[in-house]
Amino acid sequence: MTENSKIKCGYVTIAGRPNVGKSTLLNSILQQKVSIVTHKPQTTRDRILAIHNTQESQIVFLDTPGIHRAEGSLGKYMNEAAHNAILEADLCLWIIDAACKHREDGLTPAETAIAERIRKTKIKTVVAINKVDLIRPKHRLLPIIQGVTDLGFVETVVPISAKNNDAVDTLLQEITTRLPENPRLYPEDMLSDKADRFFVSELVREAIMNITHKEVPYKTAVVIDSFKQLRKSCEIFASIHIETKGQKGIIIGKGGEMLKQIRETAQAEAEELLGCPVLLKLHVNVSPEWSTHPAGLKKMGYE
Repeated sequence: MTENSKIKCGYVTIAGRPNVGKSTLLNSILQQKVSIVTHKPQTTRDRILAIHNTQESQIVFLDTPGIHRAEGSLGKYMNEAAHNAILEADLCLWIIDAACKHREDGLTPAETAIAERIRKTKIKTVVAINKVDLIRPKHRLLPIIQGVTDLGFVETVVPISAKNNDAVDTLLQEITTRLPENPRLYPEDMLSDKADRFFVSELVREAIMNITHKEVPYKTAVVIDSFKQLRKSCEIFASIHIETKGQKGIIIGKGGEMLKQIRETAQAEAEELLGCPVLLKLHVNVSPEWSTHPAGLKKMGYE
């Protein structure tokens, strides 16, 4: 097969509410962590491009922030990133959480609102109903499937468990058949358009979100100040930005124990990502109200 041979190839935007399993699904498909995962909502902040290659296809996934009721500049930025990614795609993969707490029957009001946004784009849409492993008995899925079918614009519905990798291959087949025929858009050995320093900053933020509590994770940004690739190792300096002195105290912890735990967790993940020993050094800065103003977002790399 030559470089210009046509295969099933195109952009697929993964969209949905926060915490429905978008990043878990992407990591499962790629069998490698490209998007951080926590139990807290609004973990993903940026559009993340990740590429799934086979001999017959290239699916360019765009993982997006969860669509939510936005408050402040950061929330608006995240929603805009998600909406723009849908417009850029050949197909929208809409993820629905089957185990949503506030579901009574069929689709929730928030899901109906997302459906209307997707409908207006007139983009081909496939729905994956995720977390079906948590649903007993299985007939409880039927009202959700019927609710999606009744929308009229969804091409197919696939119940899956991203965590257990159940029916993910079926979902990939449904996506692939609906993509246009194109030459590969990216080299076969390319996994993402993001640089290593981006992924390391995300690993630090993931560690913060998983280790700390309360409001701190949502007011945290991580900026890589220095990324040195040495002969057999990497030396990385990163700043953790929070908004108040109280949050700084929580991040550092008594005797610096919390910051040490964050550093050790992120450093171990970074070593696995980069395939070499990593020296990770962290510094905590107070940047008042960075998340509420466009200038603050730009300073943290959200632009």
